[in-house]
Amino acid sequence: MTKHIAKPKPGKAAPKPVLVRFEFVHPTAQKVCIAGTFNDWHCSVSEMVPLGEGRWGKELMLEPGTYEYRLVVDGEWTTDPNCGECAPNPFGTANSVLRVAAAS
Repeated sequence: MTKHIAKPKPGKAAPKPVLVRFEFVHPTAQKVCIAGTFNDWHCSVSEMVPLGEGRWGKELMLEPGTYEYRLVVDGEWTTDPNCGECAPNPFGTANSVLRVAAAS
């Protein structure tokens, strides 16, 4: 069996990751995580940092592309209220949609 590995075309550099900042406000949350297609939906991988006064933040380096994600607030999966685009998921709720543009 032959294994094919995709290689960038000569003269074209691989896309560079872009710094993406997530922010969320929940005055009573004890733990907030981000789960999505960029981390195989593992909610414990991208834990947000408490910034005080109910504010949470997280910076991730993501390659350009379109991703779906949800916030996990104290174990409850929720759509990001700061995201303007959503897509239906198989659970009858909606995922937030994040579009990361290539760095200029």
